[in-house]
Amino acid sequence: MSTIAKRVPINARKKLQSLMREYFVSLDAAAADSDRRVAWCTSVGPCEILSAMGYEVYFPENHGALLGARKISHECIPAAVGVGYCAESCSYMTSDIGAALSGISPLTEAFGIAGPPKPDLLSYSTNQCREVQDWWNFFGRRHDAPVMGIRPPSHLGQVTDAHVAFVRGELNQLITRIESHSGTKLDWSRLETVVDLSSRASSLWRQVLDLAQAQPSPITFFDGLIHMAPVILMRGSQEAIDYYDMLLAEMNERVEEGTAAVPNERFRVYWDGMPVWPKVRELSEKFFDLGVSIAASTYCNSWAFEEYDGGDPLEWMARTSTEIFINRDETFKQQFLLDMCKRFSIDGLIFHNARTCPNNTNSRFGMAQRLRDEAGMPVLVFDGDLSDSRFFSTAQTMTNIEAFVEQLEGCCQ
Repeated sequence: MSTIAKRVPINARKKLQSLMREYFVSLDAAAADSDRRVAWCTSVGPCEILSAMGYEVYFPENHGALLGARKISHECIPAAVGVGYCAESCSYMTSDIGAALSGISPLTEAFGIAGPPKPDLLSYSTNQCREVQDWWNFFGRRHDAPVMGIRPPSHLGQVTDAHVAFVRGELNQLITRIESHSGTKLDWSRLETVVDLSSRASSLWRQVLDLAQAQPSPITFFDGLIHMAPVILMRGSQEAIDYYDMLLAEMNERVEEGTAAVPNERFRVYWDGMPVWPKVRELSEKFFDLGVSIAASTYCNSWAFEEYDGGDPLEWMARTSTEIFINRDETFKQQFLLDMCKRFSIDGLIFHNARTCPNNTNSRFGMAQRLRDEAGMPVLVFDGDLSDSRFFSTAQTMTNIEAFVEQLEGCCQ
């Protein structure tokens, strides 16, 4: 009689839940306290500067993901469309704007707070996309708060010293503008401390992800979607470092004991592109049942920066935020994916064609076919979206996944 494989829960998740509650409740309290200030920031934006200048930092993209994960984005987006936002532009943006217009927030049910904190300042970087600039400007007008951002050069192959110097200059100008607005001078020694803390958490996160090179893998892409939260929301804090120390120890123990995230791991697959937040559980269960481990991904690696080794903190910020995958050209991205496939012993690749996120979709200009030919492995491209479930067909995608696994069986066994 065959036994049904059971998922082994990650113990650190209990600590993660308490950390997230503390983070959001603290933000809510900060917004209500006239002596504390809240800044909104993009997920790979200049949050270290904001933290060093005494702001509590909130990340709206996380709220967009939560709206998707709670399967309510499609209810919010029409409100944003009603005030002129295109339904096929970033669904993080349209669902977040629509949620604000509709008075809806998953933070209420999850943490007992009314919703996102009112901003005193909104800061962004367009290293991911230009949509964040328009998104932040909507809320700047709504809350009568200043919006300040930087615009790094994009679609880069090699990141040169000139590129880094340009972005460093933009960061320096941003500091001057924030100082002028807030009346507070930046403490540069404090910035060095925050950058050091930020980079240490990021380095630990990279080590966690790298352990998926073990066979069987102790962690999957779907686990990463949960456990990446502190490296985004709590960068620059000791709490994030402590959390990843704990998670890394647990993952090392799994590797030593041979504990698999997917028992009886048959195939190892790479996921490129955004998650499908409304369907994460269904997709995770599907791959689990098929014995497929999504061992590596582009998305979870987006916050795995190089460690700061002292020196100029702005140069570190400029380089890391410019070198991120989404900001690079097709040639760089293709080579990066090939290298990742080798490092993680990948059997096949999956590309998510996120309909409202062209900036983080890499299957639209022939890359999927080129990688299939060059790497000699099966490739699946499926249509969906990061938050708007109306662009995703469950039946069609599950059928395509089954056919993809049949290809893996044909070429890998």
